[in-house]
Amino acid sequence: MDILAALQEEKETLSRSEQRIAELLFAETEFAVNASIIELAARAEVSPPTVTRFCRRLGCQSFSEFKVRLAQSTYVGRRYLTPDHAVGSTSEVVETVMSRAQSALYTLNSTLDPTLLDKAVALVAEAGMIHAFGSGGNSSLIAAEIENRLFRLGLRVGSCEDHNMQMMQAAAAQPGDVIIASSLSGRNLELARALSIAAEYRIATIAITRPGTPVAEAAGLVLPVDIGEGNNILRPTSTRFAFLAMIDILATLVAMRRGEAARETLRRVKHQMVTYRDPDDKEALGD
Repeated sequence: MDILAALQEEKETLSRSEQRIAELLFAETEFAVNASIIELAARAEVSPPTVTRFCRRLGCQSFSEFKVRLAQSTYVGRRYLTPDHAVGSTSEVVETVMSRAQSALYTLNSTLDPTLLDKAVALVAEAGMIHAFGSGGNSSLIAAEIENRLFRLGLRVGSCEDHNMQMMQAAAAQPGDVIIASSLSGRNLELARALSIAAEYRIATIAITRPGTPVAEAAGLVLPVDIGEGNNILRPTSTRFAFLAMIDILATLVAMRRGEAARETLRRVKHQMVTYRDPDDKEALGD
């Protein structure tokens, strides 16, 4: 049970005494998590029996159970309880977003391992088929971008965000195929399972993810991306900029390795774009 969510739903029906307890939980969360029933009652200016009734109203059989559930709720959501990062001028928000993006790219640049990149390029450039796996709001978009970058180099590539399809495609992959998995957290256990399935059939796997995580451990080769996000829960993750940069680096190196084959496919794509849409060949290759 999410105690804090339950309080939000019940707040309009709470008695005055119960409202004081609820206000204390939101205002002094750390104190409430560690306080005894007597200390909590005293701080909220209510009696201990009132605290007990309050706990039962929220579906807890005892104060001890309430404390455990409160600790669980605040552990995963404490940053979301305060408005510290909700204020700021437009110029400050612009500066924050831009600086975090630059920081993510700088961190990636300082931690890139050319040897790992060269190994990944060798696998991708000669792959019979490339499967790009990723699930979730960011990683599924990263998988689609892998497909977007590589098909124009004359490679056979498809992206997949469905866990069951990922497992089936991993099992159906053939020798010479390559799976590229992306996961910002590295804790996508279904994705890690798909990589493990591929390993059973000796299919090459590459993971773009945080090192030391289940996805990283299941992959044959890891291109590590480990970017700290800070505490601003209102700002979208900056890590995705590093992932996009990693894909661009990989795609550029693959294009260079494929040489004429990549140039010819790019020429054919651009020819069609100029013929049917663009006035010349100066525009980007596709929208």
